[in-house]
Amino acid sequence: MLRRSLSSVAVAAVFAAALAGAARAQEADPFPCPPELREGVDFWKSVWSQWTLSQVVLHDTDHPSIVYEVFELPPPAGDVYTDEQRAYVKGRKEAMATRLAAIERKTAAGEALDDDEKALALKITEIAGSNGLAGAADRVRSQRGLRERFRRGIEISGRYREAFAKSFRDLGLPEGLADLPHVESSFQTEARSSAGAVGVWQFTRAAARKFMLMSPGLDERLDPVAASRGAARYLSAAYAELGSWPLAITSYNHGVEGMRAAHERFGTDFVRILAEYDGRTFGFASKNFYKEFLAAREIVADPAKYFPEGLTQEPPIADDVVALSAPTAVSSLTGRYGVPGAKLASMNPAWTSRARSGHSPLPAGAQVWLPAGTLEGLAAKPKHPTKTVVLPPTPPASPGAEFAVHVVKKGETLFRIATNYGVSLARLVDANGLATHAPIHPGQELRIPSSGVGSR
Repeated sequence: MLRRSLSSVAVAAVFAAALAGAARAQEADPFPCPPELREGVDFWKSVWSQWTLSQVVLHDTDHPSIVYEVFELPPPAGDVYTDEQRAYVKGRKEAMATRLAAIERKTAAGEALDDDEKALALKITEIAGSNGLAGAADRVRSQRGLRERFRRGIEISGRYREAFAKSFRDLGLPEGLADLPHVESSFQTEARSSAGAVGVWQFTRAAARKFMLMSPGLDERLDPVAASRGAARYLSAAYAELGSWPLAITSYNHGVEGMRAAHERFGTDFVRILAEYDGRTFGFASKNFYKEFLAAREIVADPAKYFPEGLTQEPPIADDVVALSAPTAVSSLTGRYGVPGAKLASMNPAWTSRARSGHSPLPAGAQVWLPAGTLEGLAAKPKHPTKTVVLPPTPPASPGAEFAVHVVKKGETLFRIATNYGVSLARLVDANGLATHAPIHPGQELRIPSSGVGSR
């Protein structure tokens, strides 16, 4: 989940450096898997391809191949735990921790272990070493199986994978980064986290403002393809700063600031970072994020091996898409392309309720999805020898509303222009599909809402 990101000033400088280093990013094996990571990678492959939603695994956090038990949940096996299931898992976990604490205590005191305790102690020490019993009770973790969810994610990915790959290729980045949503959301378009991250690429609002279009009428986090371009910009900048794909990918979960601190201490030695970096929030999720990514890539490279029952991928997106050159009302798009508003809204999940209701325009640069064949059909329409006047797109307006056009002069700000015309800053930016602090430049044309027309 992308929670932290580069500062606005750093983004521009680092992004430029990222483009300059694109050739380096296209190295033959951009996503290495050192032997020290293999244990974790194999664990996540089991989570996603072996254990089902009805199963829960108790394992050691530092050595996930130490699996203490796999047990069945009380039914039903839904997407989230019921209160009963949560209590059941907690009880099983506490019971295992109690057993491990007893084994550690007996071993330290030189007391005899029963046969079950000996077997458990042997399992731990064979993998974690002679000191593995120390603190084992505190390292017990529960993990639910996710086989059904991951399998469905592979099917959904057929719709988006090529479009995502293009977003990364366009910036000279490895197209394998297009597999990251398997870790973030399993390609669930409605995915939402407790931290406020949304969509397939799990961007928070703050991060999205730096890497994609966000306005009162548009939230590109909810358009998987648009969000993939934002993810490509983020990862390009992160790679340019950190110089390593394991670090850059981990920053998608832990944040660039955190991985910058790790990089300053250990360089690009990722294995050492996992073993020694003690960042305050560098916990299990961050330490495992890159391993999960590697595991996902191994599964999707040969899905038949892990899902022999077969699966059916959705066909790639074949819809038309156009980019807006100016702020545009949804109502004008319906007339321009002959597509009902409800149909357009269903195809464009990034449109906010304000855009759909006509209260905010879509900003310039927004990409609009249209039914396949729409553009070809318009081009094939017969041309009539009558003069056609093409009007610029206009924001929505109430009956009788008017708009004046103001050409920005050097030194002017949005606040100053709004004040001079006697309109609120909120109305001015809303009419132009801008953010409150959006930069403006001399020569730029701004629409002035009706209440300010004639006031200057």
